[in-house]
Amino acid sequence: MLKHRGFPGRLPGSDYQFTIRRANPRGVTPITRRERYRDRKGVDRRADLYFMAALWEHFGTEPFERGNLDAGRLSWLFGREVLPYDDPFDPESYDALLVIDEAAARASFPEAFDGELWA
Repeated sequence: MLKHRGFPGRLPGSDYQFTIRRANPRGVTPITRRERYRDRKGVDRRADLYFMAALWEHFGTEPFERGNLDAGRLSWLFGREVLPYDDPFDPESYDALLVIDEAAARASFPEAFDGELWA
C-alpha cells in the first residue's frame, strides 16, 4: 500500500481522517459512491472541502493511486469529483488509480482551488 507522504492525516481540529496508517488485514474497504444530502452537518461538508483541497494540492489533474487514502472519505467524492482512472476499476484495491474531474470539483468545491484553506 502506497503511503502518500505529506498528505494531511485528518481535518484539523476534528476526528475526520483522510488517511489510514496501515492496510486492513481482513480485507480492503471498497470505495463506493455515497449520496451527499443537503442536510449534512457543516463539519461533514468542511471535511469534504478540505479533503478535496488536499487531493488537488497533491495530485492536480494527474491520476493517483488510492494507497493509504481513507475509503470512507473518498466515497463521499467518488463518482462525482473523483473518478476511476482504470478500466476495469477495482474498488477493493489499494493500487486502484483515481483521477479528479476538475470541472465537477470546481463546481462543487470552488474554495478548494484558491489555495487559502491551509494558510
